[in-house]
Amino acid sequence: MSLDKADYLLWSRKYDKAYGFLAQRERELGFKFRKNKFMTKADLVAVVDWVFRNEPDKRVRAVELVNRNSDENVERVSSQVFNLPDGSDLYRMNCLSTLEGVTPVIVSVILMFFDPKNYGFFDVRVWKPMLGNAPSNLFTALNYQTLLLALRKSAHKHNLAARVVDKALYKKGIDGTR
Repeated sequence: MSLDKADYLLWSRKYDKAYGFLAQRERELGFKFRKNKFMTKADLVAVVDWVFRNEPDKRVRAVELVNRNSDENVERVSSQVFNLPDGSDLYRMNCLSTLEGVTPVIVSVILMFFDPKNYGFFDVRVWKPMLGNAPSNLFTALNYQTLLLALRKSAHKHNLAARVVDKALYKKGIDGTR
């Protein structure tokens, strides 16, 4: 899919308009993560709520899993991750994945909230226009790293944040070619 900067900005604004509460929650949690340089277990539950907002059964199961983590461990791991230098993508993903119930998709949301300039949402609706048909085992840390490289390349080309590109692709994928 070939979009120019104006297209990315337009579709990103459409995303924000359509998902106003989610966009607001994303900004709030992202600000908190950047300010505190760690997340709490309650923050992690809020991330799970954001990811599985339309899938109540998955949300309940994911919340059960992340609640098995101690508050101290969530804060320690997230502090370590949020204080790493840029360029530590795979290490960040692997660290966050040590937390119970934290999948590559949840990792993507944590990192996206923390650093929207460099991270986006790991979703098939973003993968497909960037990289074509998704592999059968899409949701792995290595595949997320592959998606990040493509997102960042497009973002850099248009002087945009990775999150702007990914919101645009997501929304355009949901709406079709309208």
